Amino acid sequence: MPESAARQADFLVLGSGIAGLFFALRAAERGRVTIITKKRAAESATNYAQGGIAAVVSGDDSHESHVADTLGAGAGLCREDVVRFVVERGADAIDALLKVGVDFDRADDAPPGSSDFELGREGGHTKRRVLHHRDATGREIERALLSRVRAHPNIDLRENSLAVDLLTTDRAGAPGPNRVVGAYVFDALRGVVERHFARITFMATGGAGKVYLYTSNPDIASGDGMAMAYRAGATLANMEFMQFHPTCLYHPQAKSFLISEALRGEGGTLRTMSGHAFMADYHEMSDLAPRDIVARAIDTELKRSGDDSVVLDLTHLEPDFLRERFPTISARCLEFGIDLTTQPIPVVPAAHYCCGGVVTDTRGETDVLGLYAAGEVTCTGLHGANRLASNSLLEGVVFAQAASEAALERFDELPPPEDTVVEPWSEGDATESSEAVVITQNWDEIRRFMWNYVGIVRSDRRLARARRRIELLQGEITEYYWNSKLTPDLLELRNLALVAELVIHCAQQRKESRGLHYTLDHPDRDDARFGRDTLVRRSEWGPKTPPA
Repeated sequence: MPESAARQADFLVLGSGIAGLFFALRAAERGRVTIITKKRAAESATNYAQGGIAAVVSGDDSHESHVADTLGAGAGLCREDVVRFVVERGADAIDALLKVGVDFDRADDAPPGSSDFELGREGGHTKRRVLHHRDATGREIERALLSRVRAHPNIDLRENSLAVDLLTTDRAGAPGPNRVVGAYVFDALRGVVERHFARITFMATGGAGKVYLYTSNPDIASGDGMAMAYRAGATLANMEFMQFHPTCLYHPQAKSFLISEALRGEGGTLRTMSGHAFMADYHEMSDLAPRDIVARAIDTELKRSGDDSVVLDLTHLEPDFLRERFPTISARCLEFGIDLTTQPIPVVPAAHYCCGGVVTDTRGETDVLGLYAAGEVTCTGLHGANRLASNSLLEGVVFAQAASEAALERFDELPPPEDTVVEPWSEGDATESSEAVVITQNWDEIRRFMWNYVGIVRSDRRLARARRRIELLQGEITEYYWNSKLTPDLLELRNLALVAELVIHCAQQRKESRGLHYTLDHPDRDDARFGRDTLVRRSEWGPKTPPA
């Protein structure tokens, strides 16, 4: 596979969700920015976020209340200093989004230009503090940011491009690389791999929900950033904590459609197929319990009854309010013959959000020089063992802002990398594969055993089975990768397999139940032994990537 001339920028941004676009706009004030995104720029987890963004913007709310709710949901693993750092910058984050043109819903009687927002409430929150744009908040944020990005003369937005690996100045060094200086990028339309060099590389590649068979995530969420950062020597943490959203639409033709938690915030009730409102049996907050509690409760009820789904009942709420407040969800349900004003919605849990990821500080800096990160790809200490609803968009803005400030401070310390530092991409003896079925079968097998063995409820035996399966498949995938020409599916499979292995490894280390990690063999929380993050580094454990 040929490589065209190496490309140079001051900042390389991987990902086009809220964190990547926000960082790019800030960095473009100082230098040239290249954004790499896998498909269309709008195809990001941000774009699919329905509920909203949590922030303290009303007089009857407080930072202390938001902090307490976040700590409570996080099951003892949140870093309180990080939680306060994010919560206290919430209003500033909202102001920043308003300045780029985001339109949040306001109360009916609010005068034009006022800050009297219509606030929603979601699980785990004790106050109404979720700003939203009807039930398509992420789409509105993505629209506003992308409009600014496309119009900026210092930003080069490259769609249909996949980062293969990070460029480092010491690929073979131990214990880790000296510095990240960009990335190998596969241009899927032209079929070439290029070196993109930059002083600063900012990773905002999102999560890894596609590791599981059922997920609310878009197809791009294959854990690419986590895998690349791990291979480059960065520290990852808490990969065992995968949040399963309690309510995805259950219908054979409805692929990955989320039923927002905001529906329960407005009074929706979860019921068994027999009509029992079961959440009061599990938590004092009933249907507004934190997501880990609700997902496990649904899982328990389904195993007990043998039913395929539970239902979310909204039929006692005002029909006009439901249609106006949730037009996207209402229309989508109608496509499948479900009128949510008169019929309960069948729902099941699905993999939704990674609470672990690449470790950063409050400046968005990783432990590899030149590499910054924000958003779902990271583990900042905000979410702990379970993310509080609608804190993720807030985290993306706050840490993208902090990372941009830190990167600009470091800008002059990090000289522009020379294009002779890293060799051009070479495929060696790789050939066109006639066995693409290997990708399809391995992808499907990984997602199925992750769902069955490393899902909402785990056990030592299930995790051991998953470990044996992934180790066997890793050998097959690695051999296939290094002997076959690149395709987008092959790149994603390589990353998906590595992330699955990291999740299994971290889950096996945590011999307790906490937050999103619940295991039958260790049902109690053990603060004395496990009141800490589960850290993983390539230099200490894990599959070693053959040299390119």
